[in-house]
Amino acid sequence: MSKIRILLADDHAILRAGLKALLATRPDMTSVGEAGDGREAVRLAEVAKPDVILLDVSMPGNEQFAALRALHAALPDARVLVLTMHRDVALLREALRLGAAGFVLKQAAESELLTAIRTVARHEAYVDSTLTRSVIDGYLGVKPAPRTTTQWDGLTAREVEVLTLSAEGYANKEIAARLFISVKTVETHKTHVADKLSTRSRVDWLRYARDKGLLNS
Repeated sequence: MSKIRILLADDHAILRAGLKALLATRPDMTSVGEAGDGREAVRLAEVAKPDVILLDVSMPGNEQFAALRALHAALPDARVLVLTMHRDVALLREALRLGAAGFVLKQAAESELLTAIRTVARHEAYVDSTLTRSVIDGYLGVKPAPRTTTQWDGLTAREVEVLTLSAEGYANKEIAARLFISVKTVETHKTHVADKLSTRSRVDWLRYARDKGLLNS
């Protein structure tokens, strides 16, 4: 039986070591490399030709989703399984839109991660079981869309991310860190959101995010 060849891409060495040890206990899986940043992940993937790439899209020093875009372009047959600590619906939506085969939280049980790996290796989609069915239905198989869409009342994808994080209570500095953009850029996006929705109230943004299914509760 051929093993599922897996590349680990995460900036935390301890996490990579734990994942490698876990994979070593499974007869149908093997680790073919470890990367600590997006550029290294692309380089190693081109050499190792993995079946599945476990990728943290929020590694420091990389523009968010840059590695996912590069991996999808360089190895379209490889299945990228996003492994993240963030439950952000906007993050999930964008990852799937950019070609990720699956989305699993780092808080997930080992059994769920292994199931996710096997699922995407079969060329099926997988989304963490703790995310609601309505969220999954809304974003699986979503097609690339123009930057401004009717669905979001003229908001761009990035503005939707900023709005969602703002509605969840994150400060500008925290949003900037999570999206790998500057605080000034966050403020600019907030201004655009306020103008397009004709409101600057966080309560109204929270209501909007809930109505659009951007929140988990």
